[in-house]
Amino acid sequence: MKDKILNKAADLFLSYGFKSVTMDDIANSLGISKKTVYSNYPTKRDLVNDTTFHVFEQINQGICQICAGEENPVHELYNIKTLVMEQLKGEKTSPHYQLQKYYPKIFAKLKEKQFESINQCVSKNLERGIDLGFYRDDLDIQLMTKFYLNGNLGLMNLDIFPVDEFDMGSLKAAFLEYHIRAIATEKGLKSLENLLNK
Repeated sequence: MKDKILNKAADLFLSYGFKSVTMDDIANSLGISKKTVYSNYPTKRDLVNDTTFHVFEQINQGICQICAGEENPVHELYNIKTLVMEQLKGEKTSPHYQLQKYYPKIFAKLKEKQFESINQCVSKNLERGIDLGFYRDDLDIQLMTKFYLNGNLGLMNLDIFPVDEFDMGSLKAAFLEYHIRAIATEKGLKSLENLLNK
């Protein structure tokens, strides 16, 4: 039952936002009593915490599978972006922003885990991209990784990118193209152009 509640909560939180969805909503959508939800998760904060890290682990496993394929490094980054957008339902509800605003302690823990995971993934992608000739060999990997992480987090700043003006999918695509164009060799740019032309 706990897994069912967790999966349903993840679906509802990502569809409608952490603040909007109540424990009643989760119980009703599962056809169970609110008491059953509370017997598994004593508070909404407990459920938000478990849901956040459940979704994080799902995304992390997906990213690891993509990276294990060791395909073209440019395509790898695009596949990761697609996976994240699918798992987060296009980030319609700005989950990062809502977590930061309403559950700052959970957000801080998530940010720390994301940094470890993304840092490792991006560093490896850069190393492999350089080795295979897709990225320039004069890149400072540590610096480029930090640029990438900071840029990605910046996209979630709703003061700079309000949701009524910017679509998160388009923003992430524009940022990724910007990142690759900044680091790519001719071979990398050709791969990017082929991907964009599809």
